[in-house]
Amino acid sequence: QVQLVESGGGSVQAGGSLRLSCAVSGFTYSTYCMGWFRQAPGTEREGVATMHYGGGSPYYADSVKGRFTISRDIAKNTLYLQMDSLKPEDTAIYYCATSNPTLWGPCPGVESAFNYWGQGTQVTVSS
Repeated sequence: QVQLVESGGGSVQAGGSLRLSCAVSGFTYSTYCMGWFRQAPGTEREGVATMHYGGGSPYYADSVKGRFTISRDIAKNTLYLQMDSLKPEDTAIYYCATSNPTLWGPCPGVESAFNYWGQGTQVTVSS
């Protein structure tokens, strides 16, 4: 059974940093897309950053380029999202997600490409 468990959310002032973690378990394969999405109140869930398990060029939404960094630790089966220079508009529930087997990247930042989701973690940025 695939499980994704996020942690690391919280409240921070504008300009601050947070690092989200997503512990991934239950996979029997090692080629898939992984990523972070977010959903603010009254909006649709949007892709923030994605990457392939095997590495390669990640995808970033324009709104987070240069501020957020996606990475993974294969030994720990953990996906990370380092968020720097946070802005109030980054306030949202952040979800990690993975796909069914996907041989190669790049991995798109769209919900339909992902099959498994974590429960979400709240990030609140105050001005």
